Amino acid sequence: MYFIDVQGTLISDEDKSPISGSLEFIEKLNSENIPYMVVTNNTKKASLDFYNFLKQSGFNFSFDKYLDPLMLLESRVEKDSVAAYGAKEFLETLQKMGYKFNYENPKTVLVAIKEDFNSEEFAQMIDFLLSGAKLVGMHETSIYAKNSKRYPGVGAVLKLLEFATSVSYDVVGKPSLAFYEEGLKRLQKQNSDAEYSKITMISDDVKGDLGGAKELGMKSVFVTSGKYRTADEIVPFLQENLKPDEIYANMADILKQM
Repeated sequence: MYFIDVQGTLISDEDKSPISGSLEFIEKLNSENIPYMVVTNNTKKASLDFYNFLKQSGFNFSFDKYLDPLMLLESRVEKDSVAAYGAKEFLETLQKMGYKFNYENPKTVLVAIKEDFNSEEFAQMIDFLLSGAKLVGMHETSIYAKNSKRYPGVGAVLKLLEFATSVSYDVVGKPSLAFYEEGLKRLQKQNSDAEYSKITMISDDVKGDLGGAKELGMKSVFVTSGKYRTADEIVPFLQENLKPDEIYANMADILKQM
């Protein structure tokens, strides 16, 4: 059984094209009736829109095998008073979902990915948090890769704000317990025997996705087709209990071992 990340794992961070072996990997799971969930931290597109993009890119799986943070957001964050920070597409998606922005006295500071956060935005977020707003991250990725550059991920921004204000934060997407529990519940509809110890999580985010997965008892497989160019950039610096169980260059290499 599998949980499979998308960006940097199934599709390229550079041009969003399928990474070597990714289409074939999904087809193998389908042909052998192996349960799986495609679990992404997508926040820029509405869930159905991003799923349809993956379908158009050649990935053959049904929507009930797809999960992203936007699908949990309404149960985690109230809509009436949010100061949201992230890419333009994320803000537009929130508005379509009915979220009301408030940049004066918000109840919640909601953070998604963006490559060009600036000091004024950080100052505004800090003021809101010190005035009593809750801090919520759409996910907890360590690094955001775009245009051959690597930026601090949402997890890094959350840590910065937590250190600056002593306000703890909640996470909607990976690697939150709520997200993985929802993924497990959906996987159990495919196979009632599904449990964390039987799931292999595949991702390019060894600190975010895979660290949380390991803590829940999942097997972790790290691919270096996304955020990190080599395993040596990050794996030697991880705590022993969070190091990945297996490391591959991409999905094609995983296929060779199956």
